[in-house]
Amino acid sequence: MKALASVFGIFILVAAAIVLNAALYTVDETEQVIVTRFQQVVGQPIREPGLKFKVPFVDKVNRFSKMVMEWDGPSAVMPTREKVNIVVNTFARWQIKDPLVFFQKLRDERSAQSRLNDILGSETRKVVASHDFIEVVRSTKNRTVVKDATLVAADSRVGNLPPIQLGRPALEKLIFDSAKPKIAAFGIELLDVRIKRINYNPDVLRTIYD
Repeated sequence: MKALASVFGIFILVAAAIVLNAALYTVDETEQVIVTRFQQVVGQPIREPGLKFKVPFVDKVNRFSKMVMEWDGPSAVMPTREKVNIVVNTFARWQIKDPLVFFQKLRDERSAQSRLNDILGSETRKVVASHDFIEVVRSTKNRTVVKDATLVAADSRVGNLPPIQLGRPALEKLIFDSAKPKIAAFGIELLDVRIKRINYNPDVLRTIYD
């Protein structure tokens, strides 16, 4: 009987340890958590780090990053206002600001990246299509270049840069201002948008080289 009682006592302790382990979880300083029960959100988002409790075997912990994250958009061919086809590569920085809205509308970071592809890609295309090629390439309005006197004497047009009205930083801000409220609807704060690389369409490049 004593042996049976001892085994039973060990069983109770093990079961209690399993239940306690299932009821406890930790939130890291870089995380924010949404707890769900049968796919329904329970309570408010948890942003404070530390040891937390949940209903064991029923509640599920959904973790989301607090960190600033990177979006590196795919290269896309798009026309400028004067119908020059260029390849544009854009990148951005973003952060999950409202984890509840983010969870309800997107669920995970993979879905967020896909949504960013759609919105930022579309807004970039609109801005590029409404401005000339030189506006996308140039970043300073009053840029001057060193001129070779011999070449200038042969052709006065050498070294003369065409003027710009806005420039690339201003176009990046247009993309940012247009995309930010649309992205905010998914619980995401857009922090920055930049054009990383611009190139001619490969077909145009071959024509230029020819």
